[in-house]
Amino acid sequence: MKLYFKFMDVHFKSELQYKMSFILSFLSQFIVFFGYYFTVICLFDKFSNIKGFSMYEVLLTFGIIQFGCSFCETFFRGIDTFDDLIVNGTFDRLLLRPQNILLQALANEVSFVKSSRLIQSIIVLIIAIINVDVNWNIEKIITLIFMIISSVLVFLSIFILSAAYCFLTVKGLEVRNVFTDGGKHMAQYPIGIFKKGFVFFFTFIITFGFVNYYPLLYLLGKETNKLFIICPLITILYLIPSVIIFYKGIKRYSSVGS
Repeated sequence: MKLYFKFMDVHFKSELQYKMSFILSFLSQFIVFFGYYFTVICLFDKFSNIKGFSMYEVLLTFGIIQFGCSFCETFFRGIDTFDDLIVNGTFDRLLLRPQNILLQALANEVSFVKSSRLIQSIIVLIIAIINVDVNWNIEKIITLIFMIISSVLVFLSIFILSAAYCFLTVKGLEVRNVFTDGGKHMAQYPIGIFKKGFVFFFTFIITFGFVNYYPLLYLLGKETNKLFIICPLITILYLIPSVIIFYKGIKRYSSVGS
């Protein structure tokens, strides 16, 4: 971890070399994210609820999903843009270093500009937590913490799987976007509002359902089964095979040569 924080320090200093560019990019990211937030607000200006979920309940899921995605885009940007390492041959350099390859890939790029989205997601989360109709106790606080952590893990898993996919196709941008951006926009709402096919896919194939739907039902008192508290931890079982597939993909990698 010491190495990773060293990488973070280097990336932060490099981004601040062009302070005005950094500030303008930071503000533009902030404005773009506000557009997503504004869309949800406008939706509830026309409807009082969506299949029984109020505005602040939806904002809670919105904040959790956006936090996970923004966190990974900020601190694990290197694995999100892994195809660039393959295309320009930089991955060869990572293989020659006596350090963990996945850690190097994760730390290869850190985008502090994206932290504006992370900050906004925290603000939205705080607003939702204050206003949502939940009788908070230790079990529900733990459930919320598990949901936030699992949101980070599920996006990290998708990024790692997308990186492994690049060993086969080199460029995997569009496939990655289907599950990251597409999944993010869908999962920012409780997935139970969608058709059963979508619910099944985004529960057992991409585990968003275990992040922001089933534990949400317990949080809101719609379910009393306490197993729902720990179901976000299923995302760990999703992360483990993702890492294994990534390392198996390395064995298929052909060097660019000299």
